[in-house]
Amino acid sequence: MPAYITKEKVKEIVTQYGGRAENTGSVEAQIALFTFKINQLQEHLNHNRKDHSCRRSLLTTVGQRKQLLNYLAKHNLGKYRELIEQLGIRK
Repeated sequence: MPAYITKEKVKEIVTQYGGRAENTGSVEAQIALFTFKINQLQEHLNHNRKDHSCRRSLLTTVGQRKQLLNYLAKHNLGKYRELIEQLGIRK
């Protein structure tokens, strides 16, 4: 299983996308954290193809991120477009 996200990395990601380090509940910060986690899981699965529990975690995380992206697109289309461009999602 990939390494857990450290507190410092979480603060860095939240500050970059959510505004303040304490603003972990913002939709943008949550999407950025899910994206980081997805990238880590994909890297792990490239080396360990038979790790099915990790594959399930990846699919669950992708689904959660998709729900948040749909919410953001519905409520604030400008931020949605800006965020997917920054994160490199949906090429």
